[in-house]
Amino acid sequence: MAFSDDSRHSRQSLIPASIYSSSTSLSTKLIDLDRLSNNRNLMAHSSSSSSASISPSLSTEKKKSFVIPAPSEPTKIAMYSPAYYAACTAGGILSCGLTHMTVTPLDLVKCNMQIDPAKYKSITSGFGVLLKEQGAKGFFRGWVPTLLGYSAQGACKFGFYEFFKKYYSDIAGPEYAAKYKTLIYLAGSASAEVIADVALCPMEAVKVRVQTQPGFARGLSDGLPKFVKSEGALGLYKGLVPLWGRQIPYTMMKFASFETIVENLYKYAIPTPKDQCSKTLQLGVSFAGGYVAGVFCAIVSHPADNLVSFLNNAQGATVGDAVKKIGLWGLFTRGLPLRIVMIGSLTGAQWGIYDAFKVFVGLPTTGGAAPPPAVVPSKI
Repeated sequence: MAFSDDSRHSRQSLIPASIYSSSTSLSTKLIDLDRLSNNRNLMAHSSSSSSASISPSLSTEKKKSFVIPAPSEPTKIAMYSPAYYAACTAGGILSCGLTHMTVTPLDLVKCNMQIDPAKYKSITSGFGVLLKEQGAKGFFRGWVPTLLGYSAQGACKFGFYEFFKKYYSDIAGPEYAAKYKTLIYLAGSASAEVIADVALCPMEAVKVRVQTQPGFARGLSDGLPKFVKSEGALGLYKGLVPLWGRQIPYTMMKFASFETIVENLYKYAIPTPKDQCSKTLQLGVSFAGGYVAGVFCAIVSHPADNLVSFLNNAQGATVGDAVKKIGLWGLFTRGLPLRIVMIGSLTGAQWGIYDAFKVFVGLPTTGGAAPPPAVVPSKI
């Protein structure tokens, strides 16, 4: 059978040149073939023996070095990631919901002092009247709408504040964000509170009605249907504008003053840099800064707080009716001492709980030294 040159060349390239060399005799070719076969057999034998001798040692080594791997450490939450905002939201739920529910007795007396100052003349007499008329259980009337309403508000307040603070800082750029940081605090907190009050308003309306009208309802389960039946579903939002008037200045003061107070505490009162302070000290600074900020919050937002209480208690009442009945001086002073105590303690506890939760999940406390900027991976 004839082969082409290309076919012959490809076959020759697989065979040692000495086999098909024209200058080599037939006997020499046979000897070379025999040597080639022997060499291959030797190589195969040595390879199999070496692998047989090595494999047991390898398997033994693997068995000896086998250990149960340690559990991996929990992944830290990246700053300004979705997990970060979710953690801030959860911290806001705990801080606002629990604290407002805890001070329900103070809030109950405060609301009644605003609505009926002739009957509830002071903090002490207010507690005495409630204890006499409703017993000890009456001090926590309206705690369910308080817990639900302020948990929803806290989620939006803290979660959206962290979001808007970062968002406005990115718009301003590093230089202007540092220069006008107080304006960013104010804008971020105001934007967050607009959303938070929409979540709070229905529960706040029911809470005030339950707390200030004895016999209206026992709590949320019967109070909400009764309120909607008498005022309509939109009646739940009748106090939204006054609520914005109370809560937006309150929250702007709460966040901007807190950030400023904490920054100055670390700068002037505490000689150790924040990142070198213990977590206990950092949480103490958060509580102290929150308490002082709460006093300012109470003063700034108190007139609107009187309006909210009046409007949610009186069916069909307007802001003008409230001003005529309470008076301008009364708007600023009625129930203010109690509210200062309540809001100062409340705000201090809120910042303490919020930052404690952040520390628990591995995040830094709020305020003081600015956290490192978020690292955005470059797109390939």
